[in-house]
Amino acid sequence: QVQVVESGGGLVQAGDSLRLSCAASGRTLRRDTIGWFRQAPGKERELVASIWYGGATFYAESEKGRFTISRDNAKNTVYLQMNSLKPEDTAVYSCAVDPQGSRTNSGYIYWGRGTQVTVSS
Repeated sequence: QVQVVESGGGLVQAGDSLRLSCAASGRTLRRDTIGWFRQAPGKERELVASIWYGGATFYAESEKGRFTISRDNAKNTVYLQMNSLKPEDTAVYSCAVDPQGSRTNSGYIYWGRGTQVTVSS
């Protein structure tokens, strides 16, 4: 049974930084594609960033330069560093695992419950 758990969310002021963590048990993430998604109230879930085997990364255009995704294979953990946070970043952030690296959202089959990020102005 694969378990995915996010942590690191919280309440911050605009301009602050947060680092979210995505830890997994029951599966080694070394060769998996990992995505960070977010869903704000009244909006669709969107892919914020992803990282896959070989180190290639993807970022939503609006987040390039502010967010950085990375992985620590020794800890079986993926991180999302979020800098210069804005109120528009307020959302539930979820980590998901794509074992086959399909590069499509349908490939993410293991999901965490999410962690709340709230950015006040």
